[in-house]
Amino acid sequence: MPVSHLITAAAKPAPPTSKRRRAGAIALGAFLAFAGTSHLTFAREEFQAQVPGWVPVDDDVVVLLSGVAELSLGAALILLRKRRVPVGLAAAAFFVVIFPGNISQYLTHTDAFGLDTDGKRLVRLFFQPLLVIWALWSTGAWKDLQAALTKR
Repeated sequence: MPVSHLITAAAKPAPPTSKRRRAGAIALGAFLAFAGTSHLTFAREEFQAQVPGWVPVDDDVVVLLSGVAELSLGAALILLRKRRVPVGLAAAAFFVVIFPGNISQYLTHTDAFGLDTDGKRLVRLFFQPLLVIWALWSTGAWKDLQAALTKR
């Protein structure tokens, strides 16, 4: 499928959505804004512990950049109603991109955020796909993505 189909679908203003989806997008935006704030302030060391050793950038830089990304995505989910589809796609992609940090925390047995056993760290891995689904569902990006994929 050409990328142009996805770009066209993402560029048009989003149609109206349900109150449940809008509430979901606002809740996810608030969650991301809180997480971004914590990356930049009180939980920086905890987040640094999750940066995989193979990432070729300083751990603190990774944490700061991901915090800025989370703040930006959170604000966009709350404020950019007409552009919620590309914002939802970006948020879902962000959750996919940071997933290796969660896997690394499990594989390296790194304690952070109260995840002090392999069992707790394993359970956490199952929440990342839920965040991807939440981003896609609450913004209507799931529906637009499916429509773009069927228009091959």
